[in-house]
Amino acid sequence: MAKSVEIKCPECGWKPDGQPHWQCSCGYIWDTFQTAGRCPACSKQWERTACIPSAGGCTAFPLHLDWYDGLDEWLREELERIRQGAPA
Repeated sequence: MAKSVEIKCPECGWKPDGQPHWQCSCGYIWDTFQTAGRCPACSKQWERTACIPSAGGCTAFPLHLDWYDGLDEWLREELERIRQGAPA
């Protein structure tokens, strides 16, 4: 079984604390990881997510999907289960 997927900055390892640190260009402020990078106010899908220096992170602005550590391994296992016809 794959290790669990963990959300952390791929550059510095900072782990989001569940607080609304991210602001959309429409002005809405939210926790981007609750919506996989989509603004709940205007539905803009953010491709990149900033690390938050004021919350203990760095100044990186990596791809949103890169924050999900272990996602590749989980996806490979799920695809293999599908190929073998096993339940998820």
